[in-house]
Amino acid sequence: MTAVGRLDRYQRKHTWLGFPLAVIYKFFDDRGPYLAALVTYYGFVSLFPLLLLFLSALGFFLQSHPDLQHRLVQSALKDLPVIGSELRNNVGGFRGSGTRLAFSVLGTLYGALGAMQAAQAGFNRIYGVPRNEQPNPLLSRLRSLGLLLLLGSAVVLSTAVATLVSTAGTVIRLGPGVRIVGYLLSFGINAGLFTTAMQLLTARKLRTRHVIVGGLIAAAAWLALQTVGASYLARRLSHASALYGAFGLVLAALAWIYLQAFVLMLAAEINMVADHRLWPRALLTPFTDDVDLTEADRRVYAMYVAAQRFKGFETVAVDLSRPPS
Repeated sequence: MTAVGRLDRYQRKHTWLGFPLAVIYKFFDDRGPYLAALVTYYGFVSLFPLLLLFLSALGFFLQSHPDLQHRLVQSALKDLPVIGSELRNNVGGFRGSGTRLAFSVLGTLYGALGAMQAAQAGFNRIYGVPRNEQPNPLLSRLRSLGLLLLLGSAVVLSTAVATLVSTAGTVIRLGPGVRIVGYLLSFGINAGLFTTAMQLLTARKLRTRHVIVGGLIAAAAWLALQTVGASYLARRLSHASALYGAFGLVLAALAWIYLQAFVLMLAAEINMVADHRLWPRALLTPFTDDVDLTEADRRVYAMYVAAQRFKGFETVAVDLSRPPS
């Protein structure tokens, strides 16, 4: 037996290697990087109108409290790599207005609804939901609006907790225990947010136990991105910002949003592979047809074909037997 054959047999018998390999294979089978890129586009489109909406609201409601407004802006923008520092340096004296508020609401709705649509399409692809079982274009957008209101409220709550802890730290001295409790509370809210999102973003009816693992992983990755990832990206992209100016800021924002969308799609793949036991996969199955498919390979490839069913009365049959030579 060749070295590749021995490695293949080993990973099929050991979950610690076969499971992550199956997640990676399915992630690229589903074009996970492209799904994340689509979410990134709409997320980027909604980013600046959302910031404008945030600043406009502060200008309206905290116009007589400039110190509090300044602290809230600094806390809300501090975790955005590179672009956050630039925005903090350029929002001084910002005042809300009806025109800015209207345009920011419209831009935020367009980008956020597009992101919800892209996320729904990505999750339905990951879970192999046939086209005829997915919501029609009208219901899909109504569903996106409901998801936006629900998940947006949770995001605001999570951001408010993180901002409150950070802002309070600049006003009074908080002990490490209080800070840890604040971060744990933020992590718990994020875990609930991601778990709920993974249940609602797909047309499948999923229970909490089907998505809790991916929700916890996504929340932990989000926390890591907010703490370690922000400083790392700031160091790596600060040179690009100095070299390319505004284009460097755009690259930083795109990279930041893409990392979060990438983690979300990967966490959904982990849930799918674990819940449907889609491992082990054959080691060489993405590279050649001359391979002995596993049972997981057969179920995955049959699911890919069945997902293209457009009508309920349409019958899809999959035959993976080798034709006679």
